[in-house]
Amino acid sequence: MNAVLQRWNELPQKDAEGEVLACCGSRRWAALLTAGRPYPDAETLLASAQDIWRSLEAEDWLEAFRCHPRIGESRAQHASMQSSAQSNVQSSTWSRQEQLQTQDADAAVKQAIAAGNREYEQRFGFIYIVCATGKTAEEMLAILERRLQSDAATELREAAAQQQQIAGIRLRKWLAL
Repeated sequence: MNAVLQRWNELPQKDAEGEVLACCGSRRWAALLTAGRPYPDAETLLASAQDIWRSLEAEDWLEAFRCHPRIGESRAQHASMQSSAQSNVQSSTWSRQEQLQTQDADAAVKQAIAAGNREYEQRFGFIYIVCATGKTAEEMLAILERRLQSDAATELREAAAQQQQIAGIRLRKWLAL
């Protein structure tokens, strides 16, 4: 068994929830995932994390979105949603790594992303969330521009799917897979 998973399986409920909040900022998701312990292996944990995410309500998804920085920013605006300083620091570190490509983008692309972020938030009421891992700033801008054409219900589902991808990547990092 994975050493991280074995240790996490044995933690008190609140401590275990705090650790996985860095992977996905929904407290309900973290509580349900933790309540499913012990997990025999990483694959079972990852599958359960996906199933739980898909079962959540829109408000749970929105809570997770609020724990992310805007694309092109360095930290989450609402980091207080995290249950512990440790999960907040880990989440911020992962966000910086995931958005690394935006740091090297030219000024025009950065400005377009910032303007798009504002338009997106005004239109949909939550931040533009995209699985940034491996994407250039130009790719993230093109995705943002495409998604601005979506209706609200479609976009909420797309943002939730992106958050699910991010959580999967972060769970793998946390488990050192």
